[in-house]
Amino acid sequence: MADLKGMTLSRFIVECQQRYPEASGQFTSLLFDITIAAKLISREVNKAGLLDVLGGTGRVNVQGEQVQKLDDYANDVMVQVLDHTGHLCVMASEEMADPIPIPKGFKRGPYVLVFDPLDGSSNIDANVNIGTIFGIYRRRDPAATDDGTLSDLLQPGRSMICAGYIVYGPSTMLVYSFGQGVHGFTLDPTVGEFLLSHPDIQTPPHGKIYSCNEGNAKYWAPEVQALVQFLKGDRGDGKRERKPRSMRYIGSLVADFHRNLVYGGLFLYPADVKDAKASRGKLRLLYEANPLAFIAEQAGGAATDGERPILDIEPLDLHQRTPLYIGSRDDVALAMHYLKGEKP
Repeated sequence: MADLKGMTLSRFIVECQQRYPEASGQFTSLLFDITIAAKLISREVNKAGLLDVLGGTGRVNVQGEQVQKLDDYANDVMVQVLDHTGHLCVMASEEMADPIPIPKGFKRGPYVLVFDPLDGSSNIDANVNIGTIFGIYRRRDPAATDDGTLSDLLQPGRSMICAGYIVYGPSTMLVYSFGQGVHGFTLDPTVGEFLLSHPDIQTPPHGKIYSCNEGNAKYWAPEVQALVQFLKGDRGDGKRERKPRSMRYIGSLVADFHRNLVYGGLFLYPADVKDAKASRGKLRLLYEANPLAFIAEQAGGAATDGERPILDIEPLDLHQRTPLYIGSRDDVALAMHYLKGEKP
């Protein structure tokens, strides 16, 4: 793969399609459409400080969070670019309470799309990395030509056929997997193309980084507190007998996950006891945890809710929340030991 560096994303996708003689080209076209949406969002994010797109709208979304102007813009772009192409039968967004139907008059396709249009939007005003996360499924009945259903959206992550994210930062980078490894493409703004910059990403089996919001530590279960103390170099007897890991936490899931994917490490967002909602975890299963878990596993890592692999969870609700422990394989296994009350 190293000799393919610099290849355009469009060529890469087409060459991958050629491995499957039975392919219709619809999936390829769907990925092209997602890249168009990514470019449009990237353009607006890069101009955010110059235009009237910073700050909140004054509305609260279905998650109970303040909606940022760029949240609205990114959500609108994803819907408007993708709802009429004939590749999808239904969509769902973290920003919208209900499934997003395909408008009347347009063909219904065989695929289902779930997405978080702008992850980390609370960091927008501070010019911190933010991103878009997406996952693609086949509809449950491949022969159907009518509207997609809630059942089509509520599929376990293990049924996903493609997942990816776009990071908007010093450069715009798209990372995706269709079940054959993980590849990263960086947007070259001078030609308007994503170019292969990170072929066949493999996350290290263990890392030197852990990422979490330690401000919530007093609300965590004792097992989680013990895990974090271990990561900080404390074996539990008050003696720092091992080198502590570096704590790195941006507060944008995409950015924290991407850094740990490249360098190796563990991201954790446990359930806590602040309130009933937090006791189920904070991150959304469909829009955040499942797509990133798919990528983590394809890169040699792992993801769990503390009891089972994220990708094995049967979703019951569009906006279901989950605890998340994700990253390097050995680090997730370490977390599982602690969460079971075991010492490694």
